[in-house]
Amino acid sequence: MPRKTLDQQLQIIRDELLILSSMVETALVESVSALKDHDMERSQIVHDNDLKINRKRFDLEGRIIVVIAAEAPVLHDLRFLASAMNICTELERIGDYAKTIARINLMSEGISVPRFLGITYEMGIKASDMLHRAMTAFIHTNSPSAVRIISDDDIIDNMYNGLYAELMDFVIHGAHNMERANYLLWVAHNLERAGDRVTNICERTIYVETGELGDAAFVSPRLPK
Repeated sequence: MPRKTLDQQLQIIRDELLILSSMVETALVESVSALKDHDMERSQIVHDNDLKINRKRFDLEGRIIVVIAAEAPVLHDLRFLASAMNICTELERIGDYAKTIARINLMSEGISVPRFLGITYEMGIKASDMLHRAMTAFIHTNSPSAVRIISDDDIIDNMYNGLYAELMDFVIHGAHNMERANYLLWVAHNLERAGDRVTNICERTIYVETGELGDAAFVSPRLPK
């Protein structure tokens, strides 16, 4: 495969990754918005649209495999393609979390605790924003940006821990609140996991640029300051 053709294929993969990411961002925002607004119709749409996310993921993985097999790329290109394959999985999993939140809304038939719904909504918007920035960092191989986004995951973790403590108090002061608290914790757990998946995407950005994964990526002398 000539270099020009490979570059064209890499650009197509970048474009398709952004389309998949946009689908997942939309699902995440819609899932927490529908939960907050007690909108069952929107939750059903999020739930049903998960099939489209799954199909997009597998179609994109297939394209990546074809490019790897046809060109046997090396160094930066190979790291990019391997990471893109991994990110397809991460995005599909975040889509699953959005689907689960939609299912929780449908199962609960509306959780009428505005204060707590507001917190889960904020968590969802934060996770979606992190995802958007993480994918931008990956497409542009911007490791410094990826490192900053990773630190933002602490915000979601802190929101989850604070919500957990408040919900425990909510249950202590009224055992009848147990079911609603369980639903809300289930939602918050999925959002916390979404933040973790975004962190994984950021680690892949660092890997593409430095060749280092995990803790080594943060001490690599090749990582731009």
